Amino acid sequence: MLDHLTTEARNPASEDLDELSTLDLVNLINGQDAAVAIAVGKQAVPIAQAIDVIADRLQHSGRLIYFGAGTSGRLGVLDAAECPPTFSCDPRHVVGLIAGGPSAMTNAVEGAEDDPALGAGDLQCIGLSAKDVVVGIATSGRTPYVIGGLDYARKVGAYAIGLTCNENSELHSHCDLVIAPVVGAEIISGSTRMKAGTATKMVLNMLSTGAMIRQGKTFGNLMVDMRATNTKLHARAKRIVTAATKLPEKDASSLLAQCDGEVKTAIVVHLTGESAEQARGLLDEAGGHLRQAIAGRTKESGC
Repeated sequence: MLDHLTTEARNPASEDLDELSTLDLVNLINGQDAAVAIAVGKQAVPIAQAIDVIADRLQHSGRLIYFGAGTSGRLGVLDAAECPPTFSCDPRHVVGLIAGGPSAMTNAVEGAEDDPALGAGDLQCIGLSAKDVVVGIATSGRTPYVIGGLDYARKVGAYAIGLTCNENSELHSHCDLVIAPVVGAEIISGSTRMKAGTATKMVLNMLSTGAMIRQGKTFGNLMVDMRATNTKLHARAKRIVTAATKLPEKDASSLLAQCDGEVKTAIVVHLTGESAEQARGLLDEAGGHLRQAIAGRTKESGC
Protein backbone atom coordinates (compact mmCIF):
# COMPACT_ATOMS: atom_id res chain seq x y z
CA MET A 1 0.00 0.00 0.00
CA LEU A 2 1.11 3.56 -0.75
CA ASP A 3 -1.20 5.40 1.64
CA HIS A 4 1.39 5.75 4.41
CA LEU A 5 4.18 7.09 2.18
CA THR A 6 5.23 10.71 2.61
CA THR A 7 5.76 11.03 -1.11
CA GLU A 8 2.13 10.06 -1.75
CA ALA A 9 0.58 12.43 0.81
CA ARG A 10 -1.40 15.55 -0.05
CA ASN A 11 0.51 18.79 0.41
CA PRO A 12 -1.52 21.38 2.37
CA ALA A 13 0.38 24.21 0.67
CA SER A 14 -0.94 23.24 -2.75
CA GLU A 15 -4.52 22.23 -2.09
CA ASP A 16 -5.81 25.19 -4.16
CA LEU A 17 -3.16 24.70 -6.84
CA ASP A 18 -5.50 25.05 -9.80
CA GLU A 19 -6.80 28.40 -8.53
CA LEU A 20 -3.42 30.11 -8.21
CA SER A 21 -2.11 32.75 -10.57
CA THR A 22 0.83 31.64 -12.69
CA LEU A 23 3.23 33.77 -10.65
CA ASP A 24 1.90 32.36 -7.36
CA LEU A 25 2.23 28.87 -8.82
CA VAL A 26 5.87 29.46 -9.74
CA ASN A 27 6.63 30.92 -6.30
CA LEU A 28 4.96 27.98 -4.58
CA ILE A 29 6.94 25.40 -6.53
CA ASN A 30 10.16 27.34 -5.98
CA GLY A 31 9.48 27.62 -2.25
CA GLN A 32 8.87 23.88 -1.99
CA ASP A 33 12.00 23.12 -4.00
CA ALA A 34 14.09 25.21 -1.61
CA ALA A 35 13.59 22.54 1.05
CA VAL A 36 15.06 19.80 -1.13
CA ALA A 37 18.69 20.81 -0.59
CA ILE A 38 18.11 20.84 3.17
CA ALA A 39 16.69 17.31 3.07
CA VAL A 40 19.66 16.11 1.02
CA GLY A 41 22.08 17.85 3.39
CA LYS A 42 20.69 15.84 6.31
CA GLN A 43 21.94 12.72 4.51
CA ALA A 44 25.55 13.93 4.28
CA VAL A 45 26.96 11.10 6.40
CA PRO A 46 25.49 8.16 4.44
CA ILE A 47 26.22 9.95 1.15
CA ALA A 48 29.88 10.31 2.17
CA GLN A 49 29.98 6.66 3.23
CA ALA A 50 28.56 5.66 -0.14
CA ILE A 51 31.14 7.75 -2.02
CA ASP A 52 34.00 6.06 -0.17
CA VAL A 53 32.62 2.60 -0.97
CA ILE A 54 32.05 3.48 -4.63
CA ALA A 55 35.54 4.96 -5.00
CA ASP A 56 37.10 1.89 -3.42
CA ARG A 57 35.18 -0.49 -5.67
CA LEU A 58 36.10 1.51 -8.79
CA GLN A 59 39.73 1.55 -7.69
CA HIS A 60 39.69 -2.25 -7.52
CA SER A 61 38.16 -2.88 -10.96
CA GLY A 62 34.57 -2.83 -9.79
CA ARG A 63 31.65 -0.92 -11.29
CA LEU A 64 29.03 1.56 -10.10
CA ILE A 65 25.61 0.38 -11.24
CA TYR A 66 22.42 2.42 -10.89
CA PHE A 67 19.02 0.80 -11.37
CA GLY A 68 15.44 1.87 -10.90
CA ALA A 69 12.06 2.25 -12.56
CA GLY A 70 10.39 5.27 -14.17
CA THR A 71 11.86 8.62 -13.17
CA SER A 72 14.26 6.94 -10.74
CA GLY A 73 15.65 4.71 -13.48
CA ARG A 74 15.92 7.57 -15.96
CA LEU A 75 17.90 9.68 -13.50
CA GLY A 76 20.30 6.80 -12.89
CA VAL A 77 20.83 6.24 -16.61
CA LEU A 78 21.38 9.99 -17.10
CA ASP A 79 24.03 10.21 -14.38
CA ALA A 80 25.83 7.15 -15.74
CA ALA A 81 25.78 8.56 -19.27
CA GLU A 82 27.32 11.84 -18.14
CA CYS A 83 30.34 10.30 -16.40
CA PRO A 84 32.44 9.35 -19.48
CA PRO A 85 32.37 12.81 -21.13
CA THR A 86 32.90 14.58 -17.81
CA PHE A 87 35.59 12.38 -16.30
CA SER A 88 36.94 10.36 -19.25
CA CYS A 89 36.04 7.15 -17.49
CA ASP A 90 35.28 3.91 -19.32
CA PRO A 91 31.52 3.74 -20.09
CA ARG A 92 31.55 0.20 -18.72
CA HIS A 93 32.55 1.43 -15.26
CA VAL A 94 29.38 3.40 -14.50
CA VAL A 95 26.20 1.71 -15.70
CA GLY A 96 22.55 2.73 -15.60
CA LEU A 97 19.67 0.24 -15.83
CA ILE A 98 15.97 1.03 -16.09
CA ALA A 99 13.04 -1.34 -15.63
CA GLY A 100 11.69 -2.20 -19.06
CA GLY A 101 14.98 -1.64 -20.87
CA PRO A 102 16.28 1.30 -22.96
CA SER A 103 12.88 2.04 -24.52
CA ALA A 104 11.58 2.92 -21.03
CA MET A 105 13.77 6.03 -21.11
CA THR A 106 11.25 7.75 -23.37
CA ASN A 107 8.14 5.58 -23.11
CA ALA A 108 6.58 4.21 -19.94
CA VAL A 109 6.73 0.43 -19.77
CA GLU A 110 3.78 -0.39 -17.56
CA GLY A 111 4.24 -3.18 -15.05
CA ALA A 112 8.01 -3.47 -15.50
CA GLU A 113 8.61 -2.17 -11.99
CA ASP A 114 6.32 -4.73 -10.35
CA ASP A 115 8.47 -7.83 -10.86
CA PRO A 116 11.43 -8.34 -8.50
CA ALA A 117 12.78 -11.04 -10.79
CA LEU A 118 13.30 -8.45 -13.53
CA GLY A 119 15.58 -6.40 -11.27
CA ALA A 120 17.65 -9.45 -10.42
CA GLY A 121 17.65 -10.55 -14.05
CA ASP A 122 18.90 -7.21 -15.37
CA LEU A 123 21.82 -7.26 -12.93
CA GLN A 124 22.58 -10.87 -13.76
CA CYS A 125 22.64 -10.03 -17.48
CA ILE A 126 25.43 -7.49 -16.99
CA GLY A 127 27.47 -9.97 -14.96
CA LEU A 128 27.13 -8.35 -11.53
CA SER A 129 29.91 -9.51 -9.22
CA ALA A 130 31.18 -9.02 -5.70
CA LYS A 131 33.52 -6.30 -6.99
CA ASP A 132 30.62 -4.02 -7.89
CA VAL A 133 28.49 -1.55 -5.98
CA VAL A 134 24.85 -1.01 -6.87
CA VAL A 135 22.54 1.90 -6.12
CA GLY A 136 18.91 0.85 -6.17
CA ILE A 137 16.78 3.97 -6.66
CA ALA A 138 13.18 3.83 -5.45
CA THR A 139 11.51 7.03 -4.30
CA SER A 140 8.76 5.05 -2.59
CA GLY A 141 11.22 2.66 -1.02
CA ARG A 142 9.09 -0.31 -2.05
CA THR A 143 9.51 -0.80 -5.82
CA PRO A 144 9.67 -4.60 -6.42
CA TYR A 145 12.11 -4.25 -9.35
CA VAL A 146 14.57 -2.46 -7.06
CA ILE A 147 13.98 -4.74 -4.07
CA GLY A 148 14.64 -7.80 -6.23
CA GLY A 149 17.80 -6.24 -7.62
CA LEU A 150 19.13 -5.32 -4.19
CA ASP A 151 18.49 -8.84 -2.89
CA TYR A 152 20.37 -10.31 -5.86
CA ALA A 153 23.24 -7.86 -5.37
CA ARG A 154 23.70 -8.92 -1.77
CA LYS A 155 23.46 -12.56 -2.75
CA VAL A 156 26.45 -12.25 -5.10
CA GLY A 157 28.40 -10.09 -2.64
CA ALA A 158 28.05 -6.70 -4.33
CA TYR A 159 27.67 -3.71 -2.02
CA ALA A 160 24.02 -2.64 -2.06
CA ILE A 161 23.01 1.00 -1.55
CA GLY A 162 19.37 2.05 -1.46
CA LEU A 163 18.17 5.55 -2.37
CA THR A 164 14.64 6.51 -1.31
CA CYS A 165 12.68 9.57 -0.23
CA ASN A 166 10.73 7.86 2.53
CA GLU A 167 11.83 7.04 6.07
CA ASN A 168 11.76 3.49 7.39
CA SER A 169 10.79 2.10 4.01
CA GLU A 170 10.82 -1.52 2.92
CA LEU A 171 14.06 -0.77 1.09
CA HIS A 172 15.94 -0.39 4.38
CA SER A 173 16.04 -4.12 5.12
CA HIS A 174 17.29 -5.05 1.65
CA CYS A 175 20.55 -3.10 1.42
CA ASP A 176 23.84 -2.41 3.19
CA LEU A 177 23.41 1.37 3.29
CA VAL A 178 20.40 3.64 2.86
CA ILE A 179 20.30 7.25 1.70
CA ALA A 180 16.88 8.75 2.46
CA PRO A 181 16.35 12.47 1.83
CA VAL A 182 12.77 13.04 2.99
CA VAL A 183 11.42 15.90 0.89
CA GLY A 184 7.79 15.65 1.99
CA ALA A 185 4.59 15.69 -0.02
CA GLU A 186 4.78 16.82 -3.63
CA ILE A 187 3.05 19.88 -5.09
CA ILE A 188 0.98 17.44 -7.15
CA SER A 189 0.27 14.45 -4.94
CA GLY A 190 2.44 11.49 -5.90
CA SER A 191 4.28 13.30 -8.72
CA THR A 192 7.70 12.18 -7.55
CA ARG A 193 9.43 13.49 -10.68
CA MET A 194 9.33 16.83 -8.82
CA LYS A 195 10.90 17.24 -5.35
CA ALA A 196 11.81 13.58 -5.00
CA GLY A 197 13.30 13.59 -8.51
CA THR A 198 15.30 16.71 -7.73
CA ALA A 199 16.62 15.16 -4.51
CA THR A 200 17.53 11.99 -6.37
CA LYS A 201 19.44 13.94 -9.03
CA MET A 202 21.33 15.87 -6.35
CA VAL A 203 22.36 12.69 -4.53
CA LEU A 204 23.44 10.93 -7.73
CA ASN A 205 25.51 13.99 -8.69
CA MET A 206 27.27 13.77 -5.34
CA LEU A 207 27.87 10.01 -5.56
CA SER A 208 29.43 10.00 -9.03
CA THR A 209 31.27 13.30 -8.70
CA GLY A 210 32.58 12.48 -5.24
CA ALA A 211 33.79 9.06 -6.33
CA MET A 212 35.50 10.50 -9.41
CA ILE A 213 37.25 13.15 -7.32
CA ARG A 214 38.50 10.39 -5.02
CA GLN A 215 39.78 8.67 -8.18
CA GLY A 216 41.95 11.67 -9.03
CA LYS A 217 39.79 12.94 -11.86
CA THR A 218 40.20 16.58 -10.81
CA PHE A 219 43.03 18.94 -9.84
CA GLY A 220 41.46 21.41 -7.48
CA ASN A 221 38.20 22.10 -9.27
CA LEU A 222 39.67 21.60 -12.74
CA MET A 223 38.43 18.74 -14.95
CA VAL A 224 41.90 17.44 -15.75
CA ASP A 225 41.22 13.83 -16.66
CA MET A 226 40.43 14.45 -20.30
CA ARG A 227 42.15 14.21 -23.65
CA ALA A 228 41.66 16.77 -26.42
CA THR A 229 40.34 14.81 -29.40
CA ASN A 230 38.30 17.47 -31.23
CA THR A 231 38.14 21.24 -31.60
CA LYS A 232 35.78 21.82 -28.68
CA LEU A 233 37.72 19.57 -26.33
CA HIS A 234 41.03 21.11 -27.39
CA ALA A 235 39.71 24.56 -26.48
CA ARG A 236 38.54 23.24 -23.10
CA ALA A 237 41.83 21.42 -22.51
CA LYS A 238 43.77 24.57 -23.35
CA ARG A 239 41.76 26.59 -20.83
CA ILE A 240 42.37 23.98 -18.14
CA VAL A 241 46.12 23.78 -18.79
CA THR A 242 46.32 27.58 -18.82
CA ALA A 243 44.51 27.77 -15.46
CA ALA A 244 46.69 25.08 -13.86
CA THR A 245 50.04 26.29 -15.19
CA LYS A 246 49.51 30.06 -15.74
CA LEU A 247 50.97 29.61 -19.21
CA PRO A 248 49.81 31.84 -22.08
CA GLU A 249 47.20 30.10 -24.23
CA LYS A 250 49.62 29.71 -27.14
CA ASP A 251 52.18 27.95 -24.95
CA ALA A 252 49.48 25.81 -23.33
CA SER A 253 48.36 24.71 -26.79
CA SER A 254 51.92 23.78 -27.78
CA LEU A 255 52.40 21.86 -24.55
CA LEU A 256 49.20 19.90 -25.16
CA ALA A 257 50.38 19.01 -28.65
CA GLN A 258 53.65 17.67 -27.20
CA CYS A 259 51.62 15.51 -24.79
CA ASP A 260 49.17 14.07 -27.35
CA GLY A 261 46.36 16.22 -25.98
CA GLU A 262 46.59 14.69 -22.48
CA VAL A 263 45.74 17.40 -19.96
CA LYS A 264 47.18 15.69 -16.88
CA THR A 265 50.41 14.84 -18.67
CA ALA A 266 50.81 18.40 -19.92
CA ILE A 267 50.37 19.86 -16.45
CA VAL A 268 52.87 17.43 -14.90
CA VAL A 269 55.40 18.15 -17.66
CA HIS A 270 55.21 21.88 -17.04
CA LEU A 271 55.23 21.73 -13.25
CA THR A 272 58.01 19.13 -12.91
CA GLY A 273 60.15 19.70 -16.00
CA GLU A 274 59.95 15.99 -16.83
CA SER A 275 59.33 14.59 -20.31
CA ALA A 276 55.87 13.48 -21.38
CA GLU A 277 56.86 9.84 -20.98
CA GLN A 278 58.26 10.46 -17.49
CA ALA A 279 55.13 12.44 -16.58
CA ARG A 280 52.93 9.51 -17.57
CA GLY A 281 55.05 7.27 -15.38
CA LEU A 282 54.63 9.60 -12.42
CA LEU A 283 50.87 9.64 -12.93
CA ASP A 284 50.75 5.85 -13.11
CA GLU A 285 52.73 5.58 -9.88
CA ALA A 286 50.31 8.01 -8.23
CA GLY A 287 47.26 6.07 -9.39
CA GLY A 288 46.25 8.93 -11.66
CA HIS A 289 46.23 11.55 -8.90
CA LEU A 290 47.89 14.63 -10.38
CA ARG A 291 48.61 16.30 -7.05
CA GLN A 292 50.38 13.19 -5.78
CA ALA A 293 52.32 12.87 -9.03
CA ILE A 294 53.86 16.34 -8.65
CA ALA A 295 54.36 16.22 -4.87
CA GLY A 296 57.95 17.25 -4.11
CA ARG A 297 58.82 17.33 -7.80
CA THR A 298 57.81 20.80 -8.91
CA LYS A 299 60.50 22.89 -10.53
CA GLU A 300 60.20 25.42 -7.71
CA SER A 301 61.08 22.73 -5.14
CA GLY A 302 64.48 22.13 -6.70
CA CYS A 303 63.88 18.40 -7.09
